[in-house]
Amino acid sequence: MSAHGPSTVVAAAIRAGLPPSAAAIASVAREEAGDLGEARFASARDLLSERLVGLGPLAGLVRDATVTDVLVNGDGTVWADRGGGVERVGDVAPSELRPLAVRLAGLAGRRLDDAQPWVDGVLPGGVRLHAVLPPLADGGPHLSLRVARFRPSGVSGLVGLGAASPAVAAVLRALVAARASLVVTGGTGAGKTTVLAALVAECPAADRVVVVEDVRELAPDHPHVIRLQGRSPNVEGRGAVTLVDLVRQSLRMRPDRLVVGEVRGAEVRELLAALNTGHEGGMSTLHANGPDEVPARIEALAALAGMPRRAVHAQLRRALHAVVHVSRADGVRRVSAVGVVVPDPKEAGVVRVETALSVVGTGEVRGPGWPRLLALAPSLHEGAGRVP
Repeated sequence: MSAHGPSTVVAAAIRAGLPPSAAAIASVAREEAGDLGEARFASARDLLSERLVGLGPLAGLVRDATVTDVLVNGDGTVWADRGGGVERVGDVAPSELRPLAVRLAGLAGRRLDDAQPWVDGVLPGGVRLHAVLPPLADGGPHLSLRVARFRPSGVSGLVGLGAASPAVAAVLRALVAARASLVVTGGTGAGKTTVLAALVAECPAADRVVVVEDVRELAPDHPHVIRLQGRSPNVEGRGAVTLVDLVRQSLRMRPDRLVVGEVRGAEVRELLAALNTGHEGGMSTLHANGPDEVPARIEALAALAGMPRRAVHAQLRRALHAVVHVSRADGVRRVSAVGVVVPDPKEAGVVRVETALSVVGTGEVRGPGWPRLLALAPSLHEGAGRVP
């Protein structure tokens, strides 16, 4: 900073109670750089920008094209995932953690303080932020950044990434063309959102796609996408907008396709009801270890909405057609199985998921649900012989 104090631009902003702006940062950087040339000015400006309105000490990791997750623990240790699992990559001074977390929350348009000690939001540029403050987190603030590296333009983009073989891609396209309602399942970081975005991109351009998310994350390459996003309560604990609210509102917006970014609570009741009232071709993601776990997972979520088990299965029988499972092994994320929803022969009125196609090594194997898949997606008949 100049010996004469802050520039007039910065001083005026401080008096007005405004956050740092690009103009203010450039003014300070110009004073810092003095007369030593444009290169030093640009370097000082960029450094100040990262410290004041950017990702600070995490900026370099987020710029690394191989990094998909950046995790900062309360003790200041920094970990990153470059595709081969989480590894320690550095440290941040513990005293810097809380200011960094609060500032990033502000950039995401969210509040983070003792009264609201966690935040889930999206930073400028599309990086997803999650932060938790003590005493909920031990030791100090914990930060998690998820960087969306891929925006596949349809299923062909998945093939290009190595996330789907040509045979699996044909199945996925056929399901979308048949307007089958489906969920994409998998564990954390398996690539569910990437696969869902690719499936939405396969929808006909004339389809009006309404996307409902707690935090904006899905970025499908489709010309007609309407986005609805949840909202946290204000400082008085009021004004929250939940996924249950948004799913209900979305049904009044004439969706051709209803897409719920992730089903993880009572909103599953509204989603099942919507898919049972003519809204075909709906999609969502769901945390599950395998396709066969989907009915039980949906049962558990629906219980939060007070739905009895029989009612859940009665809805599932008509609302959900297929499950696309994504897994991650040896740093590779790929579609590893496709299942179909069928009646459970052991219990009347109950459904289960039967594997129709699974990926084994470098090939695909048909499962007992293959005939049902062919009936569900008739366009597969033409190329069905390519799958062993």
